[in-house]
Amino acid sequence: MAFFPFGGSAANQTVNPQNVAIVEQEMEMITDTYHRIVDSCYKKCIPPKYIEPELNKGESVCIDRCVAKFWDVYTKISESVAKKGQQQQAAGGGFGMM
Repeated sequence: MAFFPFGGSAANQTVNPQNVAIVEQEMEMITDTYHRIVDSCYKKCIPPKYIEPELNKGESVCIDRCVAKFWDVYTKISESVAKKGQQQQAAGGGFGMM
């Protein structure tokens, strides 16, 4: 069974180190975002003293809302940063200190 698409092998495929670095950076960002969500919503929604072994309805609703708000804000900030980056590139300024 081949693990490479289209029957290729490792011997005839090259890996661009720049692409690997980009993917590694994206994975680090995704992992960091996940950990921030978990930490923030856990502190906000789960009491320090456990009463029940499972999440109750209130905790579940709190976590759902917390994750939704966190993701909404994260998306808006990402879009804003991307838009500013595009504006700077269009103006010929590149990415510099703001």
